[in-house]
Amino acid sequence: MSPTASVDLSTARLLPGAPVAESILADVATRVAALRARGVTPSLATILVGDDDASAGYIRIKQRQAAELGFASPHEHLPASATQADLHAVIDAFNADPDVHALLIQYPTPQHLDYDAALQRVDPDKDVDGMHPLNLGRLAAGMPGPLPCTPAGIEALLAHYEIPVSGREVVILGRGATLGRPLAMLLAQKRPTANAAVTVVHTGVPDWPRYTQRADILIAAAGVPGIIQPEHVKPGAVVVGGGVRYEGRRLLPDVAEECATVAGAITPRVGGVGPTTVAMLFRNAITAAERRFT
Repeated sequence: MSPTASVDLSTARLLPGAPVAESILADVATRVAALRARGVTPSLATILVGDDDASAGYIRIKQRQAAELGFASPHEHLPASATQADLHAVIDAFNADPDVHALLIQYPTPQHLDYDAALQRVDPDKDVDGMHPLNLGRLAAGMPGPLPCTPAGIEALLAHYEIPVSGREVVILGRGATLGRPLAMLLAQKRPTANAAVTVVHTGVPDWPRYTQRADILIAAAGVPGIIQPEHVKPGAVVVGGGVRYEGRRLLPDVAEECATVAGAITPRVGGVGPTTVAMLFRNAITAAERRFT
């Protein structure tokens, strides 16, 4: 298609993430106020290593949101030259601090550092991303624990817009540890907002469109810009764009905008899953704080 060609995007119902996030954050704010009334200030600590502008920007967004909600937000900024031992020492200090209830290590870290080793160092009960191996194990076993933020945000988005999930065929294109795999476990669990028949397929499968074309709910989680085209979508299906890649500051989603001419409902190119991911981070954080005082 020509870059200047007009596209009719009027077919699909749009599923923006902002109203979902606002609802979640309103609940978080109420819970923060209840804790503060008891003399407890919930706290989300952050760690940034290096001087990457995008990562620093994400930290500022989280700190601003924390302040608006009433969280304390202690922060440690390590130089790009920091060693693994330096990073672990900061993690250990936050783990040991009873006034810190949740902890985030901004990803990515400089290449010489082992992010996975640092993540495993985090107290699982303070793991606000829900990506500690123990928490992924809790998810697999159906046990309570912090949930990975983007998968939980997608479930919340579908529930907010009253899109039936139970008993329907969900196909996830992408098997990554942060989205595809945990989302499959989440949506297969027996809950009113889940309980789906879930298929996980990936780009290494030569005929992957055969799976996406039959999905009632198609979730793109491949991180390959434009991989989902209209011909890959079942007419009337719900399409959620979870995977993205950045080219500089430009966001490149997995789902082509033209898919809106085929889908029954679709997340927008910008402002779909992103806001719900941030909201779920703060829901994990307030839950961690409440757990310490209940």
